Amino acid sequence: MVLLHVLFEHAVGYALLALKEVEEISLLQPQVEECVLNLGKFHNIVRLVAFCPFASSQVALENANSVSEGVVHEDLRLFLETHLPAKKKKVLLGVGDPKIGAAIQEELGYNCQTGGVIAEILRGVRLHFHNLVKGLTDLSACKAQLGLGHSYSRAKVKFNVNRVDNMIIQSISLLDQLDKDINTFSMRVREWYGYHFPELVKIINDNATYCRIAQFIGNRRELNEEKLEKLEELTMDGAKAKAILDASRASMGMDISAIDLINIESFSSRVVSLSEYRQSLHTYLRSKMSQVAPSLSALIGEAVRHGKRKTGGVRNGTVCFHTAVFPDPLCFPHMHLMGRGEARLCSWWVGESSFFD
Repeated sequence: MVLLHVLFEHAVGYALLALKEVEEISLLQPQVEECVLNLGKFHNIVRLVAFCPFASSQVALENANSVSEGVVHEDLRLFLETHLPAKKKKVLLGVGDPKIGAAIQEELGYNCQTGGVIAEILRGVRLHFHNLVKGLTDLSACKAQLGLGHSYSRAKVKFNVNRVDNMIIQSISLLDQLDKDINTFSMRVREWYGYHFPELVKIINDNATYCRIAQFIGNRRELNEEKLEKLEELTMDGAKAKAILDASRASMGMDISAIDLINIESFSSRVVSLSEYRQSLHTYLRSKMSQVAPSLSALIGEAVRHGKRKTGGVRNGTVCFHTAVFPDPLCFPHMHLMGRGEARLCSWWVGESSFFD
């Protein structure tokens, strides 16, 4: 004969139920399936042995986390050791989660079973639990489940490192896309405005600065000495500002209509705004990386962007091969010294040379 007990974890506490003794557990399956919806018939098969309520919502959350991670909490250990029979070989404990069942069997020595008739019994217990425990109403049970569910989910979201990691990965992808878009749009502005003022391309190399200057100058024929001071602020170089002014007076570019100039200035302003947003996103990314992976950021600096995007996260980036993430040796300018050190160490080890030769 086998004495079957079933452990039921609820938001209000632990419950231990006992079933009538049978020679084979599988023989209970048809009876349980038949009476699981009827409280009277279900009482004839299942009876409540013990119930241990949680002292507080914090204790309930700690126990829920332990059960989900497959860890036997001290409250659960004390509950089972107190209410289960001392002869462990004659006891079969049914549990809903295989992980917690394996942990109980390993730490406490009780034989545990999951699935099959256990799942049907737990379905009936879940349905009639407020009737099995005295003083527990359906409304209070639902409130406890709702509160524990919110606390459990909030804790999982709060301590999920991958959530922050995903924000960084998305920022890196957006930053790479912005670099491509800004470069493409800037080339379009250079080509478009170059018909009117081709000499400006050779003077200004930076894309964002070129768009700002093109937006400021507009029609090159209107550029004069009065605008030279503002031009120096944009270029941050007095010589370049003077060169732009001189080039505008002797430019070989074509004349441009007012409507074409309006479109060029409008498109240039979009490129400038994208560049400013790209700069703010870069600052945000550096701040995030210094919080999540400060050591990695300090070690390889800007190269962490590409490595993190390729590997899919901070943790993967720290354990993958460096050649898979940073194939360019320029990322590590002193990488060639590692090979020399290894060769010298091998020669010294076999006695061919002195280590300091």
